[in-house]
Amino acid sequence: MRMVVCMKAVPSTTEVRMDPKTNTIVRDGRQSVVNPFDTAALEVALELKERLGGTVRALSMGIPDTARLLRDAVARGADSATLLSDRAFAGADTLATSYALSLALGEGDERPDLVLCGKMAVDGDTAQIGPELAGIMGVPCVAGVSEVIDASEGSLVVRRDTDEGAEVVEVPLPAVITVTKDIATLRMPSIAGVRAGEAAEVEILDAVAAGADRARCGLDGSPTQVVRSFVPERSNEAVELEGSVCEQAAGLLRVIEEVAR
Repeated sequence: MRMVVCMKAVPSTTEVRMDPKTNTIVRDGRQSVVNPFDTAALEVALELKERLGGTVRALSMGIPDTARLLRDAVARGADSATLLSDRAFAGADTLATSYALSLALGEGDERPDLVLCGKMAVDGDTAQIGPELAGIMGVPCVAGVSEVIDASEGSLVVRRDTDEGAEVVEVPLPAVITVTKDIATLRMPSIAGVRAGEAAEVEILDAVAAGADRARCGLDGSPTQVVRSFVPERSNEAVELEGSVCEQAAGLLRVIEEVAR
């Protein structure tokens, strides 16, 4: 089974800087870590590889420093790694990101049997990349997978979380799944794995090498853009409501109406 795990570098701290012109996160590589939902996806892929055989490729889009995180994926068991890195990809929303990632998945028979993504990224929380990739590829998608119950060369049986509870789904391959953070804990690398990671050659694809249409990349290819970002104002001001229960309720209503204006 050929598997690709999409992995995103996210800030390791809540203290992030925003570009005042593009209203996007400044990603300079310092203190970046792999999105924890994506590390869970990598572990699921590695476990499937142990059960069914095949290969696991780690795939990301980001600045050149992201290659460091992809080498760590190789150290933990991935067979190869690919990084989409070009100024043309910068500032992409989920649609432009999914388009770029799809280019690295290949066409026709070259495409993987299974693409795994984290349910969401902790710096965006959109949960859109997996379903959008499935749409581009024209394959089924199961989102919010919390357990892989059974697996074969032709299908997966998984448990997924929904707003109404959990359900068991059988999905034919090829497919895309997104996984919850608690589905698996990523293994530690072995000494041999660390050496393999250090020696790994991460495939770097710019827009030209990926065959990208620049009109569909980065800010130009992003129909969704941040107009304004700001830190919410906080106040310790308190209002004491006196009187009967009815008077206090009426006073509370007035306070809520004033805040809502």
